[in-house]
Amino acid sequence: MKPLLHLAQLMLLCCCVTAFAESPQLDIDVDGPRVMLDIGSAEVTLTGLGEDPLEIYVNDELVGTSSDDSFSIEALSAQEDIAIQVRNEGGVLLTHEIPVIAGWVSLLPPFIAIALAFLIRSVVPALFAGLLVGAWAVHGFTASGAIAGLFETMTVYVLEAIIDPGHAAIILFSFLICGMVGVISRNGGMVGIVNAVLPLANSPKRGQAIVAALGLSIFFDDYANTMIVGNATRPVSDRLRISREKLAYLVDSTAAPVATIAIITTWIGFQVGLIDEAISQIEGITAPAYSLFLNSIAYSFYPFLAIFFVFLVVFTGKDFGPMYQAEVRARTTGQVMRGEEGMGSSGNLDAFEEKDGIPCRAINGVLPIVMLVAGVVGGMLVSGEGDNLQDIVGSADAYVVLIWASLLSCLTAFILTLGQRLLTIVESVDAFIAGAKFMIDGVILLIMAWAIADITQVLHTGPYLITVLGESLSPYTLPALVFLLAAGAAFATGSSWGVMAILMPLVIPLCWAILEGNGIADATHMHILYACIACVLTGAVWADHCSPISDTTVLSCLATGCDLMDHVTTQIPYALLGGMTALIICVIPTGYGLPWWLMLPLGVVVLVTVHRFLAKPVE
Repeated sequence: MKPLLHLAQLMLLCCCVTAFAESPQLDIDVDGPRVMLDIGSAEVTLTGLGEDPLEIYVNDELVGTSSDDSFSIEALSAQEDIAIQVRNEGGVLLTHEIPVIAGWVSLLPPFIAIALAFLIRSVVPALFAGLLVGAWAVHGFTASGAIAGLFETMTVYVLEAIIDPGHAAIILFSFLICGMVGVISRNGGMVGIVNAVLPLANSPKRGQAIVAALGLSIFFDDYANTMIVGNATRPVSDRLRISREKLAYLVDSTAAPVATIAIITTWIGFQVGLIDEAISQIEGITAPAYSLFLNSIAYSFYPFLAIFFVFLVVFTGKDFGPMYQAEVRARTTGQVMRGEEGMGSSGNLDAFEEKDGIPCRAINGVLPIVMLVAGVVGGMLVSGEGDNLQDIVGSADAYVVLIWASLLSCLTAFILTLGQRLLTIVESVDAFIAGAKFMIDGVILLIMAWAIADITQVLHTGPYLITVLGESLSPYTLPALVFLLAAGAAFATGSSWGVMAILMPLVIPLCWAILEGNGIADATHMHILYACIACVLTGAVWADHCSPISDTTVLSCLATGCDLMDHVTTQIPYALLGGMTALIICVIPTGYGLPWWLMLPLGVVVLVTVHRFLAKPVE
């Protein structure tokens, strides 16, 4: 009996093995959204289905069969989670669930980020809170999803934002250029530039003109501009009886506005990175992010008007409002500050001070900057392709070019410094690191912005906004609305970069969808997209000039030794005049199709006219 029993068991085992061999395990993969909205639909692709016909079910409803390697289904909207099953006669081969959430939930990450930024006056924790809620929403707001979402904020979204090659290139460029600024500041090059120019300042008007001109010349970074120009010109400004309020205004209003519109700055990597992230999922936009940025410069009205107004005030010698009172006080009494002591008593930053006992030569600051500019221009021409300059610049690999140029400028700064024995190699490296540290806050903001942009894509925030607002918003008034939205958020948060990080990934897809919804997504109406991009940037900078919690506002006070609220109260009238002129005279009309080259000069005329009636000469 036992031999027969063993033989039967062996035959049964062989049959099972044969059956298993004839029915190989399938490696089915699901390519679809991680979460769906209750008002939308999604395309799901199944791969690895094998050759045998299989049945595809969505929420127990047969939607088709397939014997191909891939099969696409339309996942219909539903109030309950979607369960996709692959079945055969033997049972269920695969079950894949997609959480379904309410459409308004997709707005929570950016809304929470903006609202918290208003409340706590800090952008980074606000962005993280929005990221955390978004990661939780991806899991359908389940209890286990809260824990999973917490860890995914770092292991998925922040990590992917860092390791993306394009993102890494932007971070590297930013650190290189800031490191170069640290070296040429420490080796006396920047002070040498300032010292070469300051002897021309022998009157209050000329002194103010020199300060404004230096603000334009140090165009590549607003922080470097503020710290270098403010600290270097303060002694001469005091000697000429220029009020600290006026000095802070000149420094502040030639920092961020210049960095916003210059094509070679530390801002460019941040801005182009945000634009690139926003257009990555839009099929209709084929132009590179750098090309979109260049085209948007023409619609950056507030920075142009702010810079013009600085020189208008300087060369006319006329002021109005609290600034006039501050200037009269300084001229008549010699009291350059309202109080006894300003913020500048501790405002000198060691990382941007020249080493004691070394000669401050202007060439050591000029040559690295020249190599930076030449490297960008030359790199664009070398890496780009096309028949005209616009095509060449547009097709060039901007990330690679910026790294080339910043590396070239760093090497130039090191060679000049070590060749003249101004600093040791250890001191040079320390200066480079100290300069690069000033970019850490911006890099953290940028990484968080990239991460929350990924969350908004996963949650279909753009498509939801398009569905809700796409038909109700006029494309012609959208740039003005974006300008006001960016201004409101920047005023409350004090961070123009933070506002750009939150709004840019939402504004560009929304603008393009509205253009498509109105049937005008063509070359004739691309000016609306350019204007929206510009208004995110310039609206934030405008309100940044009015906000007492702005980083550049505080830094301007530190560098010039001005009281913070004195600076804010004297600058707000000037900033409001420039901002309202930009909005009413320039942004709104260009949205309706009037050319920028006509409206910008008209804005200049308005500023000149208003200034003439409001301002009085300061004797």
